[in-house]
Amino acid sequence: MANKPILTLEDAKRIAAASQAEALQNEWRVVIAVVDDGGHLLYLQRSHDTQFGSLETAIQKAHAAVAFQRPTKVSEDAVLGGRLIHLALPGVIPAEGGVPLILDGIIVGGLGISGVRSSQDGQIAAAGVAALTKS
Repeated sequence: MANKPILTLEDAKRIAAASQAEALQNEWRVVIAVVDDGGHLLYLQRSHDTQFGSLETAIQKAHAAVAFQRPTKVSEDAVLGGRLIHLALPGVIPAEGGVPLILDGIIVGGLGISGVRSSQDGQIAAAGVAALTKS
């Protein structure tokens, strides 16, 4: 039987805290969503004054990163490059800010950020990913 690492609630909170620190440093109001390896919501955090439309977007970015096993920026770049087929794929969010969370080469979950420009969402997500590997 195979063994694999799992993303714990404590891991999710640490990732969210690192993401939030990056957002606060830049005075950005965002939603932070962490999902498990099945794309199910594990942890959600929303700045009190963030637009509520970012809530579902953050969750969907995290889910898409797990479902397609790549950052959502890949789809954003593809669409910007004219590959519009990405817009027809179910569950694709063609905007940076969704990243898979990887431990020992295995996807253990996903992180989604929404609330500011997509490149800024990506910057915040990178801070969260860095926290996962510092465990």
